[in-house]
Amino acid sequence: MNWIIRNGAVLGSERLDRADLFINEGRVSGRASDGREIDAEGLLVLPGIVDIHGDGFERQIMPRPGVRFDVGLALRDTDRQLVANGITTAFHGVTVSWEPGLRSLKAAEDFVTALLAARPHLACDTRLHLRWETFALDALPHVIDWLALDPKPVVALNDHTTGSVLKGTIARKIGQMAERSGLSREDYMALLDSVWARRDEVAGAIERLAMAARDNGNVLLAHDEASPDERRHFRALGVVSSEFPLTLETAAEARSAGEHVILGAPNVVRGGSHNGALDATTAIRDGLCTVLASDYHYPSPLHAAFRLASPGDEGFAKAWALVSANAAAAAGLSDRGRLEEGSRADIVLVDAKDVRYPKVVATFVGGRLVYSAATLLASESVAASAAA
Repeated sequence: MNWIIRNGAVLGSERLDRADLFINEGRVSGRASDGREIDAEGLLVLPGIVDIHGDGFERQIMPRPGVRFDVGLALRDTDRQLVANGITTAFHGVTVSWEPGLRSLKAAEDFVTALLAARPHLACDTRLHLRWETFALDALPHVIDWLALDPKPVVALNDHTTGSVLKGTIARKIGQMAERSGLSREDYMALLDSVWARRDEVAGAIERLAMAARDNGNVLLAHDEASPDERRHFRALGVVSSEFPLTLETAAEARSAGEHVILGAPNVVRGGSHNGALDATTAIRDGLCTVLASDYHYPSPLHAAFRLASPGDEGFAKAWALVSANAAAAAGLSDRGRLEEGSRADIVLVDAKDVRYPKVVATFVGGRLVYSAATLLASESVAASAAA
């Protein structure tokens, strides 16, 4: 179906301009054709949000410790949350760990199977972000096999083991991690000791995964890099962006090489990190953060952009790029993130009269209206088509 979005404030590369936007055959078009019309008077017409790193779906799978729900049901519930918050492309961050329970290899296998089955029925363009814990040595062959999935997963190198053993910032979460895995604290610590004993094998495993990802064309990220030297090391392995770097110096090293730095949108919305990590708002101001991800809270990318700049501000386009164009580029997706002729019609209509609580009015994914607040659309026929 083709669409004509009239009278909205359409976001270009530098500013919002009042204009009509045309959707033809799932793409943004420079010309009008027959189609249903939406009156976007008073609304912002923005590129859809690209969420490169989010694991909020885990709450749908395990809303309480030890209480699990069907993964297919969780994916469908999460899908509704995504599009209602303006997220049109989502990379679900599936952790492949040595832990039992929610982040085990078995849980990852079940999730991948469920996502492949559900993906054709989901409104959001939902993809995989494989978060491989680098001490999960026995899981490495499975992760390498998953690199060949279509669409290609993003892959991130994660090491939460070293921080746990060496009493870093992660050590504070040992009780939470044990509860998530279904083990007592004592049994969890015993398992952690056995995993740590294989630490000399980790560097070689990282090199094998990095080589496989490079050969297959997967975007490769590194999580929680602790120093500029670590950033340079992972860069040499083909890691193209830094996720949640632990120091400003590490972020600066990535930016000096023109690489993306990914931080959490909840950090902006809450006014700081919940675990003492870098302050995202400061990093953005200083040019040390280029992408914001939902992390654990799907409403945050939308709200973070509006916390950083109001629609009338000169910097609004740059703020929105943190969750759209820049995020798409970091994920290796050149067909979305901007409202340019020929780009994929992933579009969000937002009511921002109250910039403290911007409201998504309609969401298009690939030119298809997948979410609408029907009373704000142009006609009952449009609302009915959205619900169909």
